[in-house]
Amino acid sequence: MVKSIPCHSAASCFILYNQRMFLVTGGTGFIGRALLRHMFDAGHPLRTLIRPSPRTPRLPLGVPLEVAVASLNDPRGLRAALGGVDSVIHLASAEGHGNRGDLLSTDIEGTRNLAEAAADAGVKRFVYISQLGADRMSAFAVNKAKGIAEEHIRRSGVPFTILRTSIVFGPEDHFTLPLTQLLRAAPGLFPLPGGGRAVIQPLWIEDLVTCILWTFENPEMENQTYEIGGSEYFPLRQVVETIMDVNRRRRRIVPLSMPQMRALIILMDAMFPNFPFSSYSLDYFSINRTCPVDNLTRAFGLMPARFTYRLEYLRRTPWTERLSRWSTAQRKKYAEKLRERFPALRPPE
Repeated sequence: MVKSIPCHSAASCFILYNQRMFLVTGGTGFIGRALLRHMFDAGHPLRTLIRPSPRTPRLPLGVPLEVAVASLNDPRGLRAALGGVDSVIHLASAEGHGNRGDLLSTDIEGTRNLAEAAADAGVKRFVYISQLGADRMSAFAVNKAKGIAEEHIRRSGVPFTILRTSIVFGPEDHFTLPLTQLLRAAPGLFPLPGGGRAVIQPLWIEDLVTCILWTFENPEMENQTYEIGGSEYFPLRQVVETIMDVNRRRRRIVPLSMPQMRALIILMDAMFPNFPFSSYSLDYFSINRTCPVDNLTRAFGLMPARFTYRLEYLRRTPWTERLSRWSTAQRKKYAEKLRERFPALRPPE
């Protein structure tokens, strides 16, 4: 089922409906919400695939788009969702749902169903966001699922571009924000797998979105796979220490072995249903997750943002500033109500 959400103005509708239609899966996630906002600003007509759920989807506010309600395991629903679609951006993954996610159903079978439906619908480009280390022979569940999903896309016959990314950070992310929450709640000690020796390469969300949009502007990127990451390598321990500095919260890092860390995460996940990290997260930090730092520049002509320069969103606003903002907003609301009730108070036009 496809529902249309009306545009804000006739001009924007004219722009939207005279360009190719994009279908975005995973539009309610961290990357998807940022991508939809940028694509709307660029004037692209948008449709996002939402799985059936009693919960209200967390779509970005102020972005007019169509919503297709269908599961990735519903071939008929996928065919309906792809009606009139020229390009697909596939972000949906069970990885974000932690141990409750079904990688087989979502990442493997769901991607196969979507790729086959895209081929039947004559889709002209299929962009898939994968992960560094994706390989069907990988010992890590997420990397194995991503590797198999990539193969389904390549075999579909649809022109594709696969972006294997390092860990992505930014407002509303699933990396720096959960770490910040855990650091604030930690009672003086903070455990890290292997002491945080694994090396990562954080990629700024805005840089990833720019790369996704650029793939549609460059025909040479058809049927290619790119590995991209940020401009710097960091041991996980250094990332945690940087986040401590930003939040002005110091904790003593306690190194734990992988079996110990896995047992701790399983225990915390059982005690707290919304615990932000899972065994999939632990797998990511089990080995180094990097690619050459100049990959993004060579492939996309883009200089990646530096990690330490983009963490302002983690800073907690002082309560005095929050109170001042709230008070100002309340005064504005009260003044507007007065003007509505007493038109004579409105300023002359």
